[in-house]
Amino acid sequence: MSKTPTPHIGAKLGEIAETVIMAGDPLRVKFMAENFMENPVQFNNIRGMLGFTGTYKGKRVSVMGHGMGMASIGIYTYELFNFYGVKTIIRVGSSGSINYDLHLGDLVFAMGACTDSNYGAQFELPGTFAPIADYDLLRGAVEACEQLGYRYKVGNVVSSDIFYHDNPHNDRWMKMGALAVEMEAAALYMNAARSGNRALTILTVSDHILTGEATTAEERQTTFTHMMKVAFSLI
Repeated sequence: MSKTPTPHIGAKLGEIAETVIMAGDPLRVKFMAENFMENPVQFNNIRGMLGFTGTYKGKRVSVMGHGMGMASIGIYTYELFNFYGVKTIIRVGSSGSINYDLHLGDLVFAMGACTDSNYGAQFELPGTFAPIADYDLLRGAVEACEQLGYRYKVGNVVSSDIFYHDNPHNDRWMKMGALAVEMEAAALYMNAARSGNRALTILTVSDHILTGEATTAEERQTTFTHMMKVAFSLI
């Protein structure tokens, strides 16, 4: 018996492409559908988590929201990988820089994702798992960025379960070379690894934790197009 539609995704099997570009904010997803895709068709609006399938330069692709945090992206990406036959998920999101050489609007390619989350405990591994990106996607993203002339860094990020952290210890993550803080990459990479599929997280620096600089909610929703162009170039 088909497991689709799922409790969280209203699409039928075949309505979602094998490659999905995801964003936490459903309105960012709507922006991508309207500005990057040809003939987008909405396949989901359950809980307001918009999803569309269309084409980009003739190639079939879907875009979908994943919400905030590892619990949320964990559900959506699990269903996409395991129930809908999705092979590749590229997340485009915002992040807080903890590196003085990363500024507002710069891109971060999450080669790896440290985390304070307990998400990986479910796999009952005899040690600590290191969630990493797919190398071919990462290499393609770097090459696209070089061609487009965008500022970027590649490295480790911190996927935190907590936004309003009582004691974040960002200085300790900085000492270990982490570039930025976000909330989803580790769960995405774990789900991709467990299902034998590919994933990459591309981030835009939306605020600088060290200097206090920040963008507005509207800017995060509609102006972070550099990471979107890089993501769609990987289709």
